[in-house]
Amino acid sequence: MAKYSAAQKKAVAKYNAKSYDEIKIRVHRGNKAVISEHAAAKGKSINGFVNELLEAEIPALKALKKHD
Repeated sequence: MAKYSAAQKKAVAKYNAKSYDEIKIRVHRGNKAVISEHAAAKGKSINGFVNELLEAEIPALKALKKHD
């Protein structure tokens, strides 16, 4: 496994803080595995899958993504 320096970790944390908002969701025990398997079957991470669903449901999110 690759090891990262403290400077790399700090740089990634700084970039993420500047570029992303975080949303924490809770699901019933056992649902995470089901969601993860479904996302993997579609070739996506859980995060990518959830973002895709949100963009499909909220057109304004897709418009914001185009301006990035």
